[in-house]
Amino acid sequence: MTDHRIREVVIVGGGTAGWMAAAAFARFLNNGYTRTTLIESEEIGTVGVGEATIPPLITFNRMLGINENDFVAATQGTFKLGIEFVGWGGEGERYFHPFGFHGHDLEGVHFHQLYLRERKRRVMQDISAWSMSGVAAQHGRFARPGAEARAPLSQLLYAFHFDAGLYARYLRGYAEARGVNRVEGKIVDVAQDPESGFVRSVTLADGRTVEGELFIDCSGFRGLLIEQALETGYEDWTHWLPCDRAIAVPSTYPGEPDPFTRATARNAGWQWRIPLQHRMGNGHVYSSAHISDDEAERVLLANLEGEPLADPRRLSFTTGRRKLAWNANVVSMGLSSGFVEPLESTSIHIVQSGIAKLIALFPDKKFNPIERDEYNRQMQDLFEDVRDFIVLHYHATRRDDSDFWRRCRTMSIPDKLANKIELFRAKGRLFREGFELFATTSWVAVFLGQHIVPEDYEPAVDALDEDRVAQALEQMRQAYLDTAQRLPSHGEFIANTCSASGPAPFNFATGTFA
Repeated sequence: MTDHRIREVVIVGGGTAGWMAAAAFARFLNNGYTRTTLIESEEIGTVGVGEATIPPLITFNRMLGINENDFVAATQGTFKLGIEFVGWGGEGERYFHPFGFHGHDLEGVHFHQLYLRERKRRVMQDISAWSMSGVAAQHGRFARPGAEARAPLSQLLYAFHFDAGLYARYLRGYAEARGVNRVEGKIVDVAQDPESGFVRSVTLADGRTVEGELFIDCSGFRGLLIEQALETGYEDWTHWLPCDRAIAVPSTYPGEPDPFTRATARNAGWQWRIPLQHRMGNGHVYSSAHISDDEAERVLLANLEGEPLADPRRLSFTTGRRKLAWNANVVSMGLSSGFVEPLESTSIHIVQSGIAKLIALFPDKKFNPIERDEYNRQMQDLFEDVRDFIVLHYHATRRDDSDFWRRCRTMSIPDKLANKIELFRAKGRLFREGFELFATTSWVAVFLGQHIVPEDYEPAVDALDEDRVAQALEQMRQAYLDTAQRLPSHGEFIANTCSASGPAPFNFATGTFA
């Protein structure tokens, strides 16, 4: 009987994507016959665009058996309860996109529908006042809900800010302790089967050859295997997402770190602010058609809260996705598979999702096309889902102060997004399809935060007594506020549980702290 099992997996490139894949394979392909080799070169730097994350990363870490406090300390991390958007709906305005939920549904009626009716009756606070994560963020508070936590604390959902380079280093220790073989070297040649086009091996600068059966391309924007070797092609989304440059710089900052990311709109793009334990991560994402690189750098440096800790680093990119995430026997992950700017912190999640889907559809040496096609379909859906949500932020603006914002406000948008906007604008209706990443809370937060307010609400709301609903909403709001005020500050929680200045990093090989 012929053995078709995959025995040699080769990951090309390290960084966050490469070591996430290596760690996951070490955990889930620990079958006694599949070996994983990761090739990376210290000569080639990595692009750390993913210092902020979204809640599904908690699941990834737990699946690997990673202790959360050890992980946060090792990566100089902090906790994230959502994103504050400044200046997106209009200059000087701000709103909050929280993780978790808005309130509680009543008798099968969505909370945001109750809120919409109530705001027709009286002046209401922003809907984030009915979010446990939103209220805790507003007050700078944080605590990790335990397994036995009850509402409303159980509704507090969180993610992380961390140093992407330290995260890759942390996962490298995890993966190598579980048998992943790291090879240092720069790839200078790719050998392909002359008939199938499948990649058979890569050659390093020192002449060594590394053979494989399944290759994971984590080589970054250049797509060493997926594009340079296989010529897969790229779908350009610049029409909808015109930003094509970024400048990043770390800085000092005073006081406790905020438990949220901030995204501040600028005249030709936006600026990120990501608080870590040891520094602030800052960056300016912008359109080179609307501002020069030098001016974009001046804007960034003029809006830092502390002193720069390094020289600004410039990046160029084209938003879009590889036409096939999996081509032949190569699966692309990270920047080699595509790039949707980091406005909603989805870069690392797309890597995580690609890893999970590949493990679920893991091939054998026959490489059944149905498995590859299903993987590509699911990854296309994910990329387009993220794309549409990001496009919403740009398009749903009332800003008229620059050519950039006028372009975004008046541009054509994907049909699926246009339909979603009109459904919400009519009666606040939202329908999630398949495995969409962003939940109702996320869409509602951005819609209302950027002035897409429904003309009416669902008729089912009128079946509920107005006074009873008003009383329930006030009880919810007060419960969130009371609970948040009893939590420790974000800084206190970190100091007591996962400070980077605490215990030494955990050594996975010895099972002890170094």
